[in-house]
Amino acid sequence: MPRKTNTEKKSDKRGGRTREARAPRPKPKIDFTIDALDYKNTNLLRTFVTDQGRILPRKYTGLPAPYQRRMTAAIKRARQMLLMK
Repeated sequence: MPRKTNTEKKSDKRGGRTREARAPRPKPKIDFTIDALDYKNTNLLRTFVTDQGRILPRKYTGLPAPYQRRMTAAIKRARQMLLMK
């Protein structure tokens, strides 16, 4: 006996959602250069830190990897020089 083919969208076993292609993650709009990521530019660096003082990950900042590494180093340096908390 032939198998029944289901033409409807299949649901995921976990959560019951239908399988659809995910929308691509939006590209970040970076309005500064990598040279602006300096430990002295605390106004810019504060936008990448939470209220508790944690550095935001790339998932939330949307920065490219070189920018994220430079930003992390700049925040840590600013903390050591007591420019930021």
